[in-house]
Amino acid sequence: MGNTDTKLNFRKAVIQLTSKSQPIEATDDAFWNQFWSENLNSVQDVFTLVPAAEIRALRVEAPQNLATLCYKAVERLIAAVDSSCRTQKDHETVLNCVRLLTRVLPYIFEDPDWRGFFWTSLPSEKGQNYENEHATPLAHSLLNAICDLLFCPDFTVSASRKSGPDKAEDLNAIDSCEFIWESGVGAALSLPYNAAHDSNRTELLKLLLTCFSETMYYEPSDSGSGQVNRWVSHFTSPENRHALPVFTSLLNVCCSYDPVGLGLVPYNHLIFNDSREPLVETALQILIATLDHEGLPNSSANADQSQQNANQDNLFINYLSRIHRDEDFGFVLRGFTRLLNNPLAQTYLPNSTKKVSFHQELLIFFWKFCDYNKKFLYFVLKSSDVLDILVPILYHLNDSRADQSRVGLMHIGVFILLLLSGERNFGVRLNKPYTATIPMDIPVFTGTHADLLITVFHKIITTGHQRLQPLFDCLLTILVNVSPYLKTLSMVASTKLLHLLEAFSTPWFLFSAPTNHHLVFFLLEIFNNIIQYQFDGNSNLVYTIIRKRQVFHSLANLPSDYVTINRSLTRRSMHGKTRIPAMSRPSTPSSNVPATSESKEVKSEGAPEADQNRTTEEEEAMEGSRPAMPAEPGTLKATLPATPGIEKITERESAHPSSCQLNELTVGSLLGPDSELPSQPKSAETSLLPITEETDGVSQRTRKTSPTGSESGSTSSSLKRAQSLRRSLQLTEGSSSPTQGTQQWNPTSEWVYSWKSKLPLQTIMRLLQVLVPQVEKICIDKGLTDESEILKFLQHGTLVGLLPVPHPILIRKYQANLGTTSWFRTYMWGVIYLRNVDPPIWYNTDVKLFEIQRV
Repeated sequence: MGNTDTKLNFRKAVIQLTSKSQPIEATDDAFWNQFWSENLNSVQDVFTLVPAAEIRALRVEAPQNLATLCYKAVERLIAAVDSSCRTQKDHETVLNCVRLLTRVLPYIFEDPDWRGFFWTSLPSEKGQNYENEHATPLAHSLLNAICDLLFCPDFTVSASRKSGPDKAEDLNAIDSCEFIWESGVGAALSLPYNAAHDSNRTELLKLLLTCFSETMYYEPSDSGSGQVNRWVSHFTSPENRHALPVFTSLLNVCCSYDPVGLGLVPYNHLIFNDSREPLVETALQILIATLDHEGLPNSSANADQSQQNANQDNLFINYLSRIHRDEDFGFVLRGFTRLLNNPLAQTYLPNSTKKVSFHQELLIFFWKFCDYNKKFLYFVLKSSDVLDILVPILYHLNDSRADQSRVGLMHIGVFILLLLSGERNFGVRLNKPYTATIPMDIPVFTGTHADLLITVFHKIITTGHQRLQPLFDCLLTILVNVSPYLKTLSMVASTKLLHLLEAFSTPWFLFSAPTNHHLVFFLLEIFNNIIQYQFDGNSNLVYTIIRKRQVFHSLANLPSDYVTINRSLTRRSMHGKTRIPAMSRPSTPSSNVPATSESKEVKSEGAPEADQNRTTEEEEAMEGSRPAMPAEPGTLKATLPATPGIEKITERESAHPSSCQLNELTVGSLLGPDSELPSQPKSAETSLLPITEETDGVSQRTRKTSPTGSESGSTSSSLKRAQSLRRSLQLTEGSSSPTQGTQQWNPTSEWVYSWKSKLPLQTIMRLLQVLVPQVEKICIDKGLTDESEILKFLQHGTLVGLLPVPHPILIRKYQANLGTTSWFRTYMWGVIYLRNVDPPIWYNTDVKLFEIQRV
């Protein structure tokens, strides 16, 4: 009953704010104390009792009352700090002030005329503002008070010594470095766990996050033009004396959190309330918001200087970039892997362990950590621990591919893999065997983490949501970057790569948009890298190339005359939509090479029912997996800006530059040399000789070159292509290109020839020229009906002295630019908006950075 009366009195006070015709005097303490002295139980009570419509009405009809409410709440927080927040009543007053400000601030940011309010000073005792230049802005006073309260003994931290209300420590003089919340980076001891302290910390951090959210109320053009968030700037500046202990407390509490806890007790999370999870989630959101550096250099020439300035201006970035001890890196990495893998954990009893859901915030923080601290990036890559980051990312990519509300999650996962793939060690680590511990909706295979990467990427491209098309370039760039280091691909992964080439090299797809042919160049570069540098061990891929050789011959003889181009485009118009073809059966006429059991692919439409059933079994997904599902109708999603093209977010450089390589590197290296193709062999004049020499993970079987490596000639393409299956991912007329939408595209013969003549087919054609006659001869002589003998033959073969000069390994490294910075900022605040539903801090407020839509 008493609690009901309390809420009624609070509600009456709220109504009085808007109903009184005259402004309420700031000196009327009896009235204002109703807002924070009453015993409200939770922040949810405040959000219920202070409706959004009344805050907006107050802003318009009684602006002076709103201003007084805000500065009186800040004044009460400052008074609590000055009195060391000793009593339980002080604690309740602070929490209610915090809750009220959390409720009101978004509506202050909504109105451009009000955004400057907190950057005025507190009124003096006479009710007049200090107008001199030394006056402290209200925002600074609020942020300083929050930081003091984050290290308040008996409120947010345990007291270091026994003290009562009469002997409380002075918060203005306390050494907060002695009260870092958890051990880890910069702290050897943890404070005793206290659920009430965790709850109070969380409410204070929610208010901080609300202060930082002013960015959401600016247009994307303002946000991307270097608009500085003054709240974040002050909080992360040297003016905040608590900057270091706040940073280390946030970092350590996130990285030390173990959601499972007493893992031996099943369903313990249903019995005991976990106060730490909401604290960790909010701490992560604070970290990623404070590490969002405003503005970017205009060119790469002053990038280092800009980064140095950012580190000096933002202490959080400075502290993050200066972490260097291996034990600290190990602590942080263990935290990332523990939390990222937590939702993937499999148990005998369903739902018996706690699972967290802040993986998006974790991925953003991981990205920022690697971006600002390259030593941490190298630490992650120097051991197989990076695979514990890779697997959960691939899981989320695969699981989210059909859900348009999770397009942002797909992008952040791909961007992280692009960043990692720019380092040689990542490609090397992918050779570690993969043991399936997580049920994923992909074909069962036996192989390495590289096979997992390729299989998931294939699934995304062929069955993903239409809005993922801009990521195709990124996905293939990642595979290009790692391809020189992949020692052994499984038959499943090899078949997936060949299917992508088959799909992307069809005339109607190549002619349908000006950049579609780039995908073919990427795939050919992948094959060339593996053949030139990892021929030894990749007999599965070589075998699949031989089986699918007609794809390469058709590509080499791609017609470029106007009639054929027009016929292909007409065919597209007749179908109404352009689709990426799914996997088709290997064509067997005139071929003596048997198909492998793993290389049989999905049957085309109209196939007999029995065949379709058989191919479904061949593509059987892992046991216990569930198919990727679209978003539930009504699911909220935040809009995102366009993704910059791959050419804008990467820079090409040699993986191991030598003087020879540096001379050969050119801007046009993506498209390969403009030279003619070797002729088809008339007979098998060269035999395969076993060689096992290998150095530094790169096969030596292909290092020597042949003087005939660039013979001119033409290739025959007499076999008809197998009918392609048309399913899965659709490319509409308006956005037929994965990288660039276009509606009025008219390809010409000159345009086709301009890139067709640069297709890097020399290495593959030479391989086919040498191996196809030998393989066919073995099949005929021995009457082979399965692939095992051929694979054994290829495993002991060599192409020494037969291939063109090995090209230098080119790595496309991620390069920050204004487009990606704007994208990350929008995505980050969209995640924060949608994740904060209890209470719904920003729900139905007029945010400008993005739009909230329902699926």
